[in-house]
Amino acid sequence: MNVQKRISFQFVRDEVKRRIETRVWPQGSLLPTETQLAEEFNCARATVNRALRELAEQGFVERKRKSGTRVKKSPSKQAKLELSLARQIVEDQNQTYRYALVERSVDTSPGWLSSQLGLPPQSQILHLVCMHYADNRPFQHEERWINISAVPEVEDANLEEVGPHEWLLNANPFIDAELALYAISADSHLADYMGTTTGAAMIQLERTTWKDGQPVSFARLTHHPGYCIRTRY
Repeated sequence: MNVQKRISFQFVRDEVKRRIETRVWPQGSLLPTETQLAEEFNCARATVNRALRELAEQGFVERKRKSGTRVKKSPSKQAKLELSLARQIVEDQNQTYRYALVERSVDTSPGWLSSQLGLPPQSQILHLVCMHYADNRPFQHEERWINISAVPEVEDANLEEVGPHEWLLNANPFIDAELALYAISADSHLADYMGTTTGAAMIQLERTTWKDGQPVSFARLTHHPGYCIRTRY
């Protein structure tokens, strides 16, 4: 008895991508219809549809109703930046990780934060300042504001041993995030924490997270001079 092999959308996606990259279907060319591809790959049209949707999201094709699917003339790729824990990055480098909670307070959200996150006036936030170390050398300075109404249990959480990012991922993982990267010069405050000189060039990452449309936290992460961020696409 012959059992028909089930074709996955990943297989269709990867084969279409291969044909684009090897110029079987050159830039600007019109791809066969979903029905034609489904017949060729002996799979459901829905399988082809999902494969083409992913390729459109990745920037390889563009899809227009009634016009079909075309290979983009200037294919683009989406870069992916992993939001790794400081502890994970340090340990992956075979270094000893250490964490310290420097400041902790419950405050009323300042105007700039309420405006940035869309918080109601007088919202209660947990303000934290933390340090992350690699082999006892400053690795990352973290300043974070957490919306208590979004994560009420954080007010009583023990953050002396576990950093807020790691705690949030376990207790209330976010769904959406926005990142911004800046090249900054260390002021005297940051220079003191990071063991460097005032004016030293540093990378600062700002990250805002949401869950179910509600802002969860805003973090400002400053890395030691010479820190490198890599991504793949």
